Amino acid sequence: MSGIESAYRQGKKVVVIGGGIAGSLAAKLLQFDADVTLIDPKEYFEITWASLRSMVEPSFAERTLINHKNYFKNGRLVTSPAVNITETDVKTADGAVIGYDYLVIATGHSDLLPKTRQEKLSQYQREYEKIKSSESVLIVGGGPSGVELAAEIAVDFPEKKVTLVHKGPRLLEFVGEKASHKAFDWLASKKVEVILNQSVDLSSASEGNKTYQTSRGETIHADCHFLCVGKPLSSQWLNGTVLEDSLDGKGRVMVDEHLRVKDRKNVFAIGDITNIPEMKQGYIAEMHANVAVKNIKVMMSGGKKKKMSTYKPGSEMAIVSLGRKDSLAQFPFGTVIGCLPGLIKSKDLFVGKTRKTRGVDPKRVQD
Repeated sequence: MSGIESAYRQGKKVVVIGGGIAGSLAAKLLQFDADVTLIDPKEYFEITWASLRSMVEPSFAERTLINHKNYFKNGRLVTSPAVNITETDVKTADGAVIGYDYLVIATGHSDLLPKTRQEKLSQYQREYEKIKSSESVLIVGGGPSGVELAAEIAVDFPEKKVTLVHKGPRLLEFVGEKASHKAFDWLASKKVEVILNQSVDLSSASEGNKTYQTSRGETIHADCHFLCVGKPLSSQWLNGTVLEDSLDGKGRVMVDEHLRVKDRKNVFAIGDITNIPEMKQGYIAEMHANVAVKNIKVMMSGGKKKKMSTYKPGSEMAIVSLGRKDSLAQFPFGTVIGCLPGLIKSKDLFVGKTRKTRGVDPKRVQD
């Protein structure tokens, strides 16, 4: 009997909090090696970077929304937010108390999401109808979500007037200036009006008067608007738990080179919630999950620390989808825009690949 098999038969308990990119993969990879519980407020996993396509093509979400039970078949799913952590247990909002030997924190960013997959599919349908019935659309926020949504609408609905307002001096501030300028020029070529260094008072428009005021007094007419600004980290709930001293000044969970939470041997943190100085992206969150899973397996089998995997941030790259054919890609060696990087991401948005890593059919739609 191997050490891992022994750990499973002896009922080593692993609790994963958060069913996003990192948490879903960790739960999937550990489910046959331990007694795993996945805690998530919703019943499904979403391929979040593909969400903007679903707003202009709701049927696309049939493949990007995967019920946890479709890939996590050998563990316990608790659909309630975690509200407290002790030295031995996790407590959820619905009153469940789940014991753990190993704990993985993967709560990412805070967002209010529907609980069921069907409710989320209906939400995308409503957003599509809102876009389709509007002649003009206002997008607030010039990060990757705002830029990608503007691009999706401009490509699929070229007759619509799209205005993007961003409070910063350039779009996509997480990448270099050259990439920002290329994104601006691409949007301009699609007749998207980009307004920088301004904010919008969304309450300035009433139901009958769809005119918005910017911080500099400019007037924007739009039949509908979408708010595409960054969400706060989902770490506030850790205050008052045994992990409250593990947060840095920005609310990020401090981790060591093995992705273990500071001063904790059996608690790991993965994904956007960590304090690792790197771009917060999906493929990086999956790398975190793989490292943490390897280390938990080493520890469960009684392995020594020197056998544990070390996480090292690699060369950073970013790919921002620009509609169905084009993308903006920033690689360590340079920045490229157009259909060539678009071949990497824009057609399928890595949906097939991500489904495959969760053990579900890359193409077939599942309920």
